[in-house]
Amino acid sequence: MRVRILLTCLVPLLLLACSSTPPAPGRTAQQPAARPASSDKAHDVVIFALGLIDTGYRFGGKNPDAGLDCSGMVSYIYDRAAGIRVSGSAADIARRGREVDRSGLRPGDLVFFNTRNAPFSHVGIYIGDERFVHAPSGSGRVRIDRLGARYYAQRFETARSYFD
Repeated sequence: MRVRILLTCLVPLLLLACSSTPPAPGRTAQQPAARPASSDKAHDVVIFALGLIDTGYRFGGKNPDAGLDCSGMVSYIYDRAAGIRVSGSAADIARRGREVDRSGLRPGDLVFFNTRNAPFSHVGIYIGDERFVHAPSGSGRVRIDRLGARYYAQRFETARSYFD
C-alpha cells in the first residue's frame, strides 16, 4: 500500500520534472550546462532506493528477493544504479568515500549511525530534504526516515560521498 501511494506521488513528479516548454519564437534554446556523470548516477541511486521502499529486512541480506540489511541495501543499490562497488559491513563502507559535512549532504550520499553501541553500525542513503532510505532491523522493512528524528539525530556519526 505504501509503495502504491509513493509511486502515485512520484510518477507525476518525475514526469513533470522531465517536461519542458518550447523556446519563444525567434529565440534559440540554450543548451543546459552538462552535469557531471556522477550527479546523474547519484540521482539514479536515489530513484533506485525509493523503488525498494517496503522491501523486507533480512540480516546479511544482499538482494531484495531474499531481503536486505542496511549494508546489503547500499551495496545492491550502488552496484545496480551507479556501477559502484561497495561491500562489507556499514563500518567497512564508512572507511571509503569522501567525508561530507552534514550541512553539505547531497542526494545519493551515505549517512552513518551508531545504533548498536558500535561506530558505523548502520548506513542509509540520503535522498534530500533531511530524509534517508535505510533498512532498519526493527521495522523489518526498507523505509524513509528523517535525519532530525530524535533517534537518528542522536546517533548520526558521519556521511560519505562516492560522487563528485
